Amino acid sequence: MANRTDPAAKSIRGTNPQNLVEKIVRSKIYQNTYWKEQCFGLTAETLVDKAMELDHLGGTFGGNRKPTPFMCLVMKMLQIQPEKDIVVEFIKNDDYKYVRVLGAFYLRLTGTDIDIYRYLEPLYNDYRKLRQKSGDGRFILTHVDEVIDELLTKDYSCDIALPRIKKRWNLETVGALEPRKSVLEDDFEEEEEKEENDQLDDGLEDGAYERDYHHGRSPTRERDRDRRRDSYRYRDRDYDRDYDRDRGRGRERDRGRDRDRDRDRDRDRERDRDRDRYCLRDDREYGRERDRDREREGRDRERRDRDRGRRRSRSRSRSRSRDRKRHARSSMSPRRDRDEPEDVGTRAEPKKKKEKKEKKDDGTDHPNPEIAEANRIRASLGLKPLKL
Repeated sequence: MANRTDPAAKSIRGTNPQNLVEKIVRSKIYQNTYWKEQCFGLTAETLVDKAMELDHLGGTFGGNRKPTPFMCLVMKMLQIQPEKDIVVEFIKNDDYKYVRVLGAFYLRLTGTDIDIYRYLEPLYNDYRKLRQKSGDGRFILTHVDEVIDELLTKDYSCDIALPRIKKRWNLETVGALEPRKSVLEDDFEEEEEKEENDQLDDGLEDGAYERDYHHGRSPTRERDRDRRRDSYRYRDRDYDRDYDRDRGRGRERDRGRDRDRDRDRDRDRERDRDRDRYCLRDDREYGRERDRDREREGRDRERRDRDRGRRRSRSRSRSRSRDRKRHARSSMSPRRDRDEPEDVGTRAEPKKKKEKKEKKDDGTDHPNPEIAEANRIRASLGLKPLKL
């Protein structure tokens, strides 16, 4: 029952006035101790006393988003919906600045576009300081005109989405509002009038001086004026001559600087070309060395492959010869060896060849009988034969 809207309250923008506050913020306000203890049973008359006790403004703060007393009073005004005259008196109150801001905030939520511009724009001239509690619970310094500007130009204020309103220039074109007049406009007009008067006074003084000069013309004065004009002409001629001379020197100086600059530029270009040439030479030498290394590696690789192929061919030939010998041995039978004397003779032939070789190695079969005799003697003594 304590959280229900007044049955006599009118719907604002087609909905319940309390629905202008988001549901999450609304539930936080209903659970707050200040709402339960201080805002229970408040009326439009007793609400003023609670508004006068405010010392800061703000929306929600802290980790659990606790609402401020300012937000609780805004919610109470939406619940009881005070009359428009009471809200206007809140706004016009000059003694209590938080009461003024409370009325301006409520009017921004529930008022029409014309009423909002009509009653809130004069508050731009209020420059009093305000304390505002931020979302992290700290107090920051602000001013009344800054809060009013936020209400008129921003979409959010104190964690509440503000209803959209029409632009002022649209209302001016329709004729619903008059063009805004600044309080400082009178001061600007006074300054402009003062500047215009000063300009008129200066113009009158210049005209009076010229009038006196023309009226007081005389031959001697004209002669003096001509003499001064001639002296000025000669002086101007000398000045022009000196100027031309200095200008010629300056041109020569500039040409010398240009020559030095061109010389430095050419030297830099030659240095860059030499550097590029050296870099290209180094790159070429590096490329040649790399090609040589690659060729050397290729030759080494081919040599290794060739040696590997030779070793493989040798091992294959050895294995083939071994296989042939094994096959020959396995193919011969013992019975055939006993029956055939030819095989025995063939086996005995190598022995004879060995004996002949041994005899030949002894040197006893030398054609010279003396050498053969000496070899026999050396063989009996165990010495090596003579080979002549």
